[in-house]
Amino acid sequence: MNMNKDVILTGDRTTGQLHLGHYVGSLRSRVQLQNEYKTYILLADVQALTTHYDQPGLIADSVHQVTLDYLAVGIDPNQATLFIQSMIPEIAELTVIFSMFVTVNTLRHNPTIKTEARDRGYTDLYYGFLGYPVSQAADIAFCKATLVPAGEDQIPHVETARKLVRRFNELYAPVLPEPRILTGERLGGLDGIGKMSKSMGNAISLNASPDDVHAKLTKAKTDPARVHRTDPGHPDICPVFAYHQLFRKEYAEEIHASCSQGSIGCRDCKHLAGTAINDLLAPFRERRTHYEQRENEVKEILIEGTRQARQVARETMLEVREAMGIRYFDL
Repeated sequence: MNMNKDVILTGDRTTGQLHLGHYVGSLRSRVQLQNEYKTYILLADVQALTTHYDQPGLIADSVHQVTLDYLAVGIDPNQATLFIQSMIPEIAELTVIFSMFVTVNTLRHNPTIKTEARDRGYTDLYYGFLGYPVSQAADIAFCKATLVPAGEDQIPHVETARKLVRRFNELYAPVLPEPRILTGERLGGLDGIGKMSKSMGNAISLNASPDDVHAKLTKAKTDPARVHRTDPGHPDICPVFAYHQLFRKEYAEEIHASCSQGSIGCRDCKHLAGTAINDLLAPFRERRTHYEQRENEVKEILIEGTRQARQVARETMLEVREAMGIRYFDL
């Protein structure tokens, strides 16, 4: 039980409920790894402010909803430490220290920052948004994490964290370990444009009802060249076929052949994918209902997890200050 020397840090911004893309990208790995590693999972409400600073109500509600998502997919609070980012002030302190080691140009050229800024229509960047990777580096370093399960879009952020940790260790003392990323699979959106995303409105949430799953898939984009049911399809460019590969893997080859030959229509193909997704989500819905009826228990899970994370953060920052020579006295 959590005997491996490696420490995991992972989490999500609290800007709404999680979806299948989150599950495929990292949640699935977290559930698998939580029994083998010391696991910290943060509810990144401070980083949610980088894009939703004018919606504090949404962020606060999402802390609860995302916690339910975590518990629903199988995160075990007895194995993983769930905590709220804003309640660990040492993370903010470490963010400030790390910000001394990174240039504005480096942050501006971060490909994930550039892509998100473009997608959101940002023509001028707020300091908090631009500094997102620095804040994330502090998230990773405060608990001395060595492994970060995350989506491919987080690779540049983890690389920034590695550089900041390396620079700190070179300047002062080898206090902080360099993390590495563990990437999951990427899930395309229902619209066939980019990845599944809350902000793009092309996602299936983890608490979607069976009817909602089928309704969303009914509207999903498919092979644009396939006009009639009997037309030969091109499954390799169809978003729905990707869902078969992930959620009906044992039948994916059969679906590929049937689509290519025009012997299965898009409607039937979508229905089969929806049924498989509902089979996956069924136990999630059951666990979520269990915790929805136990709000005090959920709150206690967050309180205890945040307390544990705060203690670790205090210890790390004492080491950081000691290494820098600015631990003048203890309060």
